[in-house]
Amino acid sequence: MAIGWYLTVSALVFCIGAAGVMTRRSPLVILLCLELMLNAANLDLIAFSRMWGNGDGQIFAIIVMVVAACEVCIGLGLVVAMFRRRLPIDVDEMRELHG
Repeated sequence: MAIGWYLTVSALVFCIGAAGVMTRRSPLVILLCLELMLNAANLDLIAFSRMWGNGDGQIFAIIVMVVAACEVCIGLGLVVAMFRRRLPIDVDEMRELHG
């Protein structure tokens, strides 16, 4: 497969994730859309790594996966803590809490 197809799929997945971040109000859905965006970047990194014939892009993709896993752990922990304390989970209501 040519690299153009990888970039096209990556751009499509990134656009879906970006649209989800901009339109959704649930923190869980926003985190999932951020994961889509990070996976699109990983696909680009691996495609370019394959095109150039070295493993640098794959190493960066692994680093991005580690960052994404940390984001999920912290984000889900915050959402569970907010749910237990009966705080509003709507993103618009959380913006008003800054005082």
